Amino acid sequence: MEHSGTTRSMVADRPPDTVRMQVDGRDVASYVWRSQLPASTAPRPFLHPVRTLAGCLVTDARPHSHTHQLGISIAAPDIGGRNFWGGRTFVAGHGPAWLDDHGAQRHRRWLRHTDSELAHTLQWVDADGAALLRERRSIDCAPLNDEAWTLGFRTRLTNATDRPLPIRSPAALGRVGAGYGGFFWRGPAATGDVRVLSPAGTGVRAVHGTTAPWVAVSGADAAEREWTVLFLAADATTAGDRWFVRARDYLGVGSSLTWDRPLVLEPGAQITRHILAVVADGTLSADAAAALADATRPA
Repeated sequence: MEHSGTTRSMVADRPPDTVRMQVDGRDVASYVWRSQLPASTAPRPFLHPVRTLAGCLVTDARPHSHTHQLGISIAAPDIGGRNFWGGRTFVAGHGPAWLDDHGAQRHRRWLRHTDSELAHTLQWVDADGAALLRERRSIDCAPLNDEAWTLGFRTRLTNATDRPLPIRSPAALGRVGAGYGGFFWRGPAATGDVRVLSPAGTGVRAVHGTTAPWVAVSGADAAEREWTVLFLAADATTAGDRWFVRARDYLGVGSSLTWDRPLVLEPGAQITRHILAVVADGTLSADAAAALADATRPA
């Protein structure tokens, strides 16, 4: 037993397995494909740090206020009664509570592995190791212009159980407006004003909960370097999902798999989603963001 305990300690102290992603020979992102994180974070692969071409940081991971938020990842607060978001679980009629209900996403096999393209398979498992979902995920980076590059993120999730599998957000359990779950970006600490733009309007209130074609967030770092990240639904199915947007006490943008009603996957059924993010230096106007979205959107 002593030997086994020593082995666990060595594994816990091992640096995470990370792949660097590049655009035109410049490092723009790191993908942690097998994280060594506490169970309470719902361990999963994530992108961090992500940077503009000029090197400005546009993600955060494990911030003090929300240690389960991990750069750019796919996460869900309730899949079949298991927390794949991390942190506290929202309990109907009670509120957030610490429960021993966290799942994890486990890497299974690489399908593609280059400086600019990654694809692998994963399993979403509960605390006992039973698989709830199978996933095929692909990530790619590509240059857009001298000041921006694009990040593509595709996922295909399949019910790996022999029973219907409900996917719920806290909003589906009574927490109004908390429709998060799916693709999620945790933004960096920003100085000064943060701008949120979309065809639905300006500001969080105008954008949160809408199905706008794109959402753009602009800010500046401690060195007053300005940046913009624009999120685009890249196919018709993803375009039907609502945006979760937050900028009050932290920056976050998500494309929600489900909002205030459960999404139920039958055994063997699958869903696919495709998000494009444009990572740009500088602050974009509404017109410039719209033009960039048009230039990026798949034909």
